[in-house]
Amino acid sequence: MARASNSVSKSYPVEHYEKSGIGFPVSVLTADEVDYFRSAVEALQEELGGKPSAADMAQTHIAFEWAHRLVTHTKILDAVEMLIGPNLLVWSTSIFAKYPRDPGFISWHQDGTYWGLDSSEVATAWVALTNSTVENGCMRVVPGSHCQPIHKHVDTYDKNNQLSRGQEIAVEVDEKDALEVVLNAGEMSLHHVNIIHGSNANSSDDKRIGFVVRYITPSTRQSGHSQPVTLVRGIAEYGHFDLIP
Repeated sequence: MARASNSVSKSYPVEHYEKSGIGFPVSVLTADEVDYFRSAVEALQEELGGKPSAADMAQTHIAFEWAHRLVTHTKILDAVEMLIGPNLLVWSTSIFAKYPRDPGFISWHQDGTYWGLDSSEVATAWVALTNSTVENGCMRVVPGSHCQPIHKHVDTYDKNNQLSRGQEIAVEVDEKDALEVVLNAGEMSLHHVNIIHGSNANSSDDKRIGFVVRYITPSTRQSGHSQPVTLVRGIAEYGHFDLIP
């Protein structure tokens, strides 16, 4: 396991992550930074009609300086480095917004099912730009499920499912096994590519915004057409992906 700088607390639960597939909460943004990044996201939402989908707000780190600043934030990279090593690529980003009383949800699924990556050296950072609570639809996970095989999924195409095809795991998940990933604004969680996770709808009067970054190692390959990636720390010596300047 690579050693990160002192900007990450020594109490960061690396061992817990390896056992459960999830590590949280990790404090990464100051209050001023939260205001800055949230304002940038909300300005983009307004430009896109007020309530754009997650698909409409994908890959912002390529197009916007503020989003690039977020994916290269030292505290985020230090925490990710502790999990998958010193050479880090940003494979993709998404902004998951749940608006007040919106029925949108994310079904139980495993990302490793459909990303086409040949490695588990992948860490997803879920950065809270608002408080993320049970009431407003925080992420939920099944701890330890990253150690299970990849399960079959079905495409539901549910209109309220925020996943592109409404992907849903084709095995029953016992709700008593679910862990609510509650975060304050400025905190993040890190989760394994194969952990079973999802989220409920926002039943509150508050907006919930999460900025999601998928980090991979340069040795990782992608089946089929490989999308361009951004090198954010270390070196990319394998040449498996085209690098975005």
